[in-house]
Amino acid sequence: MSPVLLFCVLIAYFGLLLGVAWSTSRNASNDSFFIGNKSSNWMLVAFGMVGTTLSGATFISVPGAVGHDGFGYAQVLIGYVIGYVAVAFILLPLYYRLKLTSIYHYLDVRLGRRAYQSGAGFFIVSRLLGGSARLYLVVNILQAIILDSLGVPFWLTTLVILAMILMYTYQGGVKTIVWTDTLQTSCMLFGLVACVVFLLGRLDLSVGQSLAQMDARGLSRVFTTAFDSPSFFLKQIVAGAFIVLTMTGMDQEMMQKTISVKTLRDSQKNLLTLTLILVIVLSLFLFLGGLLHLYAPLAGVSASGDKLFPAIVMGHLPAAVQLIFLIALISALFPSADGAITALTSTFCIDLLGLTRRADLSEADKLRWRHRVHLGFAFLFLLLVLLFKLADNPSMIGVILKLAGYTYGPLLGLFAFGLLTTRALNDRWVPLVAIGGPVLCALLEFNQQRLFGTYRLGLELLIINGILVFAGLLAISRPAATAPAVPAAPLA
Repeated sequence: MSPVLLFCVLIAYFGLLLGVAWSTSRNASNDSFFIGNKSSNWMLVAFGMVGTTLSGATFISVPGAVGHDGFGYAQVLIGYVIGYVAVAFILLPLYYRLKLTSIYHYLDVRLGRRAYQSGAGFFIVSRLLGGSARLYLVVNILQAIILDSLGVPFWLTTLVILAMILMYTYQGGVKTIVWTDTLQTSCMLFGLVACVVFLLGRLDLSVGQSLAQMDARGLSRVFTTAFDSPSFFLKQIVAGAFIVLTMTGMDQEMMQKTISVKTLRDSQKNLLTLTLILVIVLSLFLFLGGLLHLYAPLAGVSASGDKLFPAIVMGHLPAAVQLIFLIALISALFPSADGAITALTSTFCIDLLGLTRRADLSEADKLRWRHRVHLGFAFLFLLLVLLFKLADNPSMIGVILKLAGYTYGPLLGLFAFGLLTTRALNDRWVPLVAIGGPVLCALLEFNQQRLFGTYRLGLELLIINGILVFAGLLAISRPAATAPAVPAAPLA
């Protein structure tokens, strides 16, 4: 298909997003931007969050990884289910009882201002790195299939896409994103289903026959039983649970949308519905990965990893499928980037600048500050995407999960200390403890062969990081003079 036509489709799709943004952001305030006026529909939030949770990394990397790991990602998916149930019935009741706009305000109430700022700071670092890595993955593919042939440089592609995202998030924030994410999730899932159906037709196989062929080639293997493998099934399941607990339950971007629902009960229904949809969709992504690896040798495709899916679609499938793939890919791109920039803006404005607490600032002043911060994070995204381009890692989903292990570990330790103990902290030392956890994890990983022999650290790095931070907080804590301001075990 002509790159010019694909480019026109991209512009038309963006025009549709702008139309949705215009209709949802009229008369939007800071409250609309931060938490959608606490009036979001739980069904829309649940469906739209599928796109945010999956992102372009899932769309490209999970099918590509089937050639190496089989259906091993299903081990992590089992853990996801456990994690979402824990978030719904442990963390959400706490957030609603405190009527939070930023979830990190809990750390302020329970542990003190330094813990609050440390939590917000690590979220900012994590979302900057993870969000820009996801954005890079999809921009890189758009560059390869459309814009290189038009002579457009990579940096300009990234700049224009970020400008597009700014145009429809600048005013409405969460109020707009709830609706745009729903549209984009619909397009992404349609593209996924269409590609599966078409590949089954090309291979002339039924679902059962294709699964039998995948099994014969070792593509449908789920569980890894070798204890010293990074993919050992117990490690993957436990890590999956903690990934959701931290990357959803302790993540302002994900919780910002969830707590924009009016009641706790509806918010819990939102998360449980999201869980069900994710199980179905991720299973379909794994099945698609198996189909791609069955089709690749027949079509003479040698690409692997993140490059396999786009190589087959753009090089060997009809124009209609290419068009569907492009729309689905774009739909996977925007939710991960727009939500990240919006949440980063919210966290920086509320938690670090304290705009909602500043009685000396007018609403117009607060709005100006929010706009400046929003533009600033978009610029940082641009710089980081360009750095990821220089690194050019072949499997970005591994990079994203590794970054999460280092940056969400301190959040896990901080929240766990607040929830599981009644002790008070020496506030001055909290930032050093929070930084010390990732530093010690880096030393462990660097020396793992010397320390553990054949055993290799995998996704459990997140849990180790959290334990180290928890232990450090325990070391600088003291018995509380009075009961903590927030009950240590929130009730559902």
